[in-house]
Amino acid sequence: MSSVIIDLINVGSRQERRTAGIHVTTARKHYRGKVYEHHFLRQSYREGNQVRKRTVGSLQDVPRAMVDQIRRVLRGETLVSLDDVFETRQTLPHGHVAAVLGTARRLGLDRLLRPCSPRQCNLILALVVARILKPASKLATARSLREETRFSSLGEILDLREIDEDELYAVMDWLETQQSRIERKLAKQHLSEGCLVMYDLTSAAYTGSHCPLAEFGYPPERAGRKRYRQVRIGLVCTREGIPVSVEVFPGNTNDATTVHSQVQKLRKSYQVGRVVLVGDRGVLAEICLHKDVAPEGLDWITALRASTLDSLVKAGNIQLSLFDQQDLAEITSPDYPGERLIACRNPLLSEERTRKREALLRATEKQLDVIVEATRRSRRTLRGETKIALRVGRVIDKYHMAKHFLPEITKDHFSYKRNTDNIDREAALDGVYVIRTTVPAKELGAEEAVRSYKGLSVVEHAFRCLKSVDLKVSPFYHRLKERVRAHAFVCMLAYYVEWHMRRNLAPLLFDEEDRAAAEARRQSVVAPAQRSPQTQRKARTKRTTLGEPVQSFHGLLDNLATIAKNTIVFNINLPDSAQGPTFVNITTPTRLQQRAFDLLGIVPK
Repeated sequence: MSSVIIDLINVGSRQERRTAGIHVTTARKHYRGKVYEHHFLRQSYREGNQVRKRTVGSLQDVPRAMVDQIRRVLRGETLVSLDDVFETRQTLPHGHVAAVLGTARRLGLDRLLRPCSPRQCNLILALVVARILKPASKLATARSLREETRFSSLGEILDLREIDEDELYAVMDWLETQQSRIERKLAKQHLSEGCLVMYDLTSAAYTGSHCPLAEFGYPPERAGRKRYRQVRIGLVCTREGIPVSVEVFPGNTNDATTVHSQVQKLRKSYQVGRVVLVGDRGVLAEICLHKDVAPEGLDWITALRASTLDSLVKAGNIQLSLFDQQDLAEITSPDYPGERLIACRNPLLSEERTRKREALLRATEKQLDVIVEATRRSRRTLRGETKIALRVGRVIDKYHMAKHFLPEITKDHFSYKRNTDNIDREAALDGVYVIRTTVPAKELGAEEAVRSYKGLSVVEHAFRCLKSVDLKVSPFYHRLKERVRAHAFVCMLAYYVEWHMRRNLAPLLFDEEDRAAAEARRQSVVAPAQRSPQTQRKARTKRTTLGEPVQSFHGLLDNLATIAKNTIVFNINLPDSAQGPTFVNITTPTRLQQRAFDLLGIVPK
């Protein structure tokens, strides 16, 4: 009935209603001592010099109070303004929450967490989604979910209006105990027999007061000039870059010593019969290949250290003339029985290493010249073989250029010159690297082996997202090692969701959306990767194929955040102490926002 009144209010202006001559009339009929009333909408009009009337409609089924209101409206009176009828009680950013949470549920993240209580599931989903939307401490995350301080609709959707950080810590403790079970489900879903498994490590800074895992190590994390303790994070990914497992190690752990635990996971926990482990030369070192990987029957793909290339050249196993006509050649060496060696030379990498070495040589010479001048000045002259050697050592160790200089130190003299023989010998191998693998040639060709090794870039991309670009796994402040591991696992689950979102949203982002076309443009597997024509056009025009502006991932999330969830109260015809019915209205998405939801396969609600 209220809608009828609102429609009448909106029918023309007050003057137009008066000019139309529409009014309410009441006909009364007496029957057996009772009075019956019938109400009609009548219209007065002029026909020549006579005023006539006609019935527009009957109000027989309309209550008497409503008839009185209609009569007042037709007289030109204002009953109530729309601002008084509808009151917006709350407006929360909602679109970005719907996109991320909807993707997490579509991927079955809530099913991976089972068995757990609905409350625990919602808490973990909140941690994962909040890590993507706005990385923050657990205290700040709890505040953003609470009803009185919420920053988005996440807390309301997950029914977490009343929450504190202690509850988040408790669910993290539970999640840490369930990590291996959840990782087994991910491995079963994404790993298959004979697949490639990418493994690499990174360091994350720890800025709290104490944690058993936090140690000074190499390479150290730095913020400005201050050195922090760190932890090491090992990540296992599929060939496409989907994260499957994460493990946290003490900050002083050597890369190669972490391989044993990953091999045990693959063979015993995940029960993958045959798998090819791909790691860089620092992770899959010689000792762990023979001690940890080979005894378990796993194949591997890695690369030789630069220090071993010179010995292969001296032994004649690598002929540098091979690279005059080609950039890839399969070689053999008795030092690596049962393995295939694939030598590659990248001209662009050669130029970059030459440039970098020359820059380091000049920077070292600049500081060595300061020491030379200090031994010759008249005041406060630098004297003593030990003092001079210490200063020289600090300089050449800083730039790792000791092998390229021949210093001459006495009690009162210092001079140096470049070791040109060593420099020329190293320059001859610029851009040359050797892939080593145990996978037979009939199963994996030389080019495919090189391509598989270069596929480690997906793990490096994951580390960039985890550490700096999106998820900001560090710095963190947890004191307990169990919570540090749970924190890293939450970040891995967040990247799992983000990876799938980026893949689906690629047409709207600067990301590559046609990987097959990009690979077809590459002239050689050794050459740098190329972007597809479609992605190049996006980068040049800043527009998609449908004309929308190209977005960054978080720029698109900020755009979706303008879709609001509005809580509206209907207050008409109610006493002052009563509250009317409440309903929710979602902002209508723009064309770009609707396209994003369509690509994600999500209906915002």
